[in-house]
Amino acid sequence: MKRLTVLLMGLFMTASVFAQSTDNKPPVKKIEVTGSAEMEITPDEITVNITLREYMKNKTSKVSITTLEAQLQKAVEAAGISKENFTISNVFGYNPDQWWKKKKNDPDFMARKQYSLKVNRLDKINGIMAAVDDEGIESVNVASYTHSKMEEYRKQVKMNALKAAKDKAEYLLSAIDEKIAGVIEVQEFNTDQYSDVRPVMANARMYKGEAADAAGVPDSDIDFKKIKVRAEVRAVFGIK
Repeated sequence: MKRLTVLLMGLFMTASVFAQSTDNKPPVKKIEVTGSAEMEITPDEITVNITLREYMKNKTSKVSITTLEAQLQKAVEAAGISKENFTISNVFGYNPDQWWKKKKNDPDFMARKQYSLKVNRLDKINGIMAAVDDEGIESVNVASYTHSKMEEYRKQVKMNALKAAKDKAEYLLSAIDEKIAGVIEVQEFNTDQYSDVRPVMANARMYKGEAADAAGVPDSDIDFKKIKVRAEVRAVFGIK
């Protein structure tokens, strides 16, 4: 029992000395700041959805989806776009009178196809759509857009945000003749909204009129909307 009492007293004294030494430790001088940075870049990977539909020409003969697809495919090839960037994304069918009960070769059955076209600029879209039968184009819209070097840009913006925080800490401390002694803590905030996508084109009829010629439709020289990449950090720096 005596041994146990001595041991407990020893532990108590050790804990007291440790607590006392901790309490006597001078507080860390530090400064906490935030830093932000942003960059605007023009997308070079734009995915466009194009929907074609069969229709009755002059109410007598059907223009087939095969014909329309051939026109679109030829225009895409002429624009220098590789095959892997031109794919079918969906297939539809429509018949106003119970199409599910009728055969595929029913003249009232109207097929629709949606294609996905990946381009690095939108300046060729006018020419491509002008080469397709205007009545057969149901809609054209931008599905998504990004940049092939997006991750590099995001890293760079985050680095710039941290540098901005360091610069802020330095000039604030210079007002009281102090200097930073190194970073203690860094926290990143998720402020990047570059994945936000908004449709740009709702209907393809804007691309050409009744008498427009595919060879005569000029390419657009208007740049696509820029992507804003933003980063924000909180940084804690020690003070010398």
